[in-house]
Amino acid sequence: MRMIHLTNAQNVGELAMIKSLLDGNGIPYVVHGEHISSLYPGVPFFVSRVMVDASDQARAEVLLSRLRLSIRETSA
Repeated sequence: MRMIHLTNAQNVGELAMIKSLLDGNGIPYVVHGEHISSLYPGVPFFVSRVMVDASDQARAEVLLSRLRLSIRETSA
């Protein structure tokens, strides 16, 4: 299993949505810095790095782009 960087979550709310999306689609992931980023919200050095298996990268990127598009359309 080769884990690769998928995205950075800027806050705990964004991280919760990303984790829920991956969980709901059966994509295993690892989050680096999940708890330290909640201690120092908004500090760019303490973002949560979401990693997925290389074999799941394409599917995870499509799901993530759909989520971001949905959020953009809702807030417009």
